[in-house]
Amino acid sequence: MPNIIVKGGSRPPWVGLAAAVWVEVAAGNGYTFPLYSPALKAVMGLNQQQITILGVANDIGESVGLLPGIACNKFPPWAVLFVGVVMCFLGYGVLWLTVSQTVVGLPYWLVWIALVIGTNSNAWFGTSVLVTNMRNFPLSRGTVSGILKGYVGLSAAVYTVIYNMVLKDSASNFLLFLTLGIPVTCLLMMYFIRVCTPASGEDSSVHVHFLFTQAASVLLAIYLLTTTIVTDVFSLGNAACYTLVAIMVVLMISPLGIPVKMTLFPAKKRSSPTSASNLAAAPVAVEGDSIPPTEQPLLVQSSSAAYLGSFLENEDASDVETLLAVGEGAVKKKRRPKRGDDFKFREAAVKADFWLLWMVYFLGVGSGITVLNNLAQIGIAFGLNDTTMLLAIFSFCNFVGRLGSGVVSEYFVRSSSTPRSVWMTVAETIMVIIFILFGLGVDGMLYVATALIGVCYGILYSVMVPTVSELFGLKHFGVIYNFVLLGNPVGALLFSGGLAGTMYDIEASKQGSSTCVGHECFRVTFLFLAAICGLGTLLSIILTIRIRPVYQMLYSGGSFRLPQTSGH
Repeated sequence: MPNIIVKGGSRPPWVGLAAAVWVEVAAGNGYTFPLYSPALKAVMGLNQQQITILGVANDIGESVGLLPGIACNKFPPWAVLFVGVVMCFLGYGVLWLTVSQTVVGLPYWLVWIALVIGTNSNAWFGTSVLVTNMRNFPLSRGTVSGILKGYVGLSAAVYTVIYNMVLKDSASNFLLFLTLGIPVTCLLMMYFIRVCTPASGEDSSVHVHFLFTQAASVLLAIYLLTTTIVTDVFSLGNAACYTLVAIMVVLMISPLGIPVKMTLFPAKKRSSPTSASNLAAAPVAVEGDSIPPTEQPLLVQSSSAAYLGSFLENEDASDVETLLAVGEGAVKKKRRPKRGDDFKFREAAVKADFWLLWMVYFLGVGSGITVLNNLAQIGIAFGLNDTTMLLAIFSFCNFVGRLGSGVVSEYFVRSSSTPRSVWMTVAETIMVIIFILFGLGVDGMLYVATALIGVCYGILYSVMVPTVSELFGLKHFGVIYNFVLLGNPVGALLFSGGLAGTMYDIEASKQGSSTCVGHECFRVTFLFLAAICGLGTLLSIILTIRIRPVYQMLYSGGSFRLPQTSGH
């Protein structure tokens, strides 16, 4: 990664976090597929399996993030965001042309590709802000992950409010909003998403600031759920709708109150742990730094020692250079990284823990995304006419799972060195029970089951992020995290597109209609999902047993402890 300028000071990380909230909401546009999929189905004359395959395209796009992960180590955050802006404009632009019938007769394969491109903007948006903020807050990884991924979980509710109150349930206008509104928002936030001097996680004010941000997100979540219920029960005029949306916007910008408070009431400067500054993943220079002549070192370091900094960051250093550095004592001979060190992707990919984590995530999230992609059809099958409320419930509970698991896992990992994967085990166990009850057609389960699956889906997503960084380090976090994220589209392809869509069409054909009604529509799908979540629970238990020593090493003192570097 080339040298980058790091923004100095205590405020920039919090400004970046406030801006990241908006980018993460933008990065949740993939959750809006249930809002416009009925319009796509009607305009293009698709059957349920075809619309389900479009749902798979949606999941592939938002989850395939290997290129953004690599780009985060090569380019500044604004460049990564800009790629996402272009993809969002192009992808959703084609979908708008289709639904609005501005262009008639676009082929199915082109719409499929456009959906992949449009939702792939999520990977560029999310990876850019997640990697940047994990590096800006290296000692609070679980908390930061929970906050940012929590706002992604809330995004579906945010978009639902906009869809209902501002755009009056118009799929065409909504796709135009995604085509233009999201790119403009991310362009405005681009300047503030930047690498900063890492914040100290041990400073009491940092904990207070995180609590404020979490409280603001919880307040927003409650407000969104309440607003959705009110609009579902009562008919509101335009003035009331616009007022409610304005309040939502104010709540979304509330995290900006932290840097404003830090400006108006600056704290006394305190020396921060030197280890925090060593967590940056690239050689950096802080704005305005200079060394007075009187403070310059009297002894000049050896040539090999001077080369050390670039050597540690250069993955392509030759064997000759390595031997020279080792010979002069500037560096120790490279060793294979241990769990908790910084891994390259190819080093992580040969570890059993990496594939255990991938399988646990794939089985759990693949099940959750199957429910999300078919949420509208599930609601209709169980007798609902308007499934908007189901999406709002799933979104709210998804947020609760993401934010709550970040807070809870951070508490237990610091208090008792409990591996975060414990909460993945809990989530998949709950999903087993819910899917069995769903499959048996137990009455009155729809809303409760949707809520619990939303919570579990959020837990799996949020817990995976810091787990990857703790097992395999931050330096190549973007690539490794995005590879694990591939479990999402693979699960959607196999379980949603391959299983749920096929079984739905079979049951619908038995009823002589394209729409299936009754719990039989998804019975086989739910029982199968219960079985694979059971397998996920077993693998998660094995993973937890294996990685417990890593967490005891990293958190034995009650806070994150840096492992020894391995030259990576």
